Amino acid sequence: MTDSTENTATDETTDPADALKHAMIEQLMGIIGAPDDQGVADAADAVVRELDALLRAEPEPAA
Repeated sequence: MTDSTENTATDETTDPADALKHAMIEQLMGIIGAPDDQGVADAADAVVRELDALLRAEPEPAA
């Protein structure tokens, strides 16, 4: 497991939010596999924070 979010985009998607969602899932699976590993937790935290910032910056959909 890496502690980097680079290379998270796949051939299936080029949307940054989708790529980060996939990276978040991978990181959370890493936490399940190594619940006491602080490095894994820190990497997952970084992905969640990056996804949160990206989603907060998106404009609200029109009602």
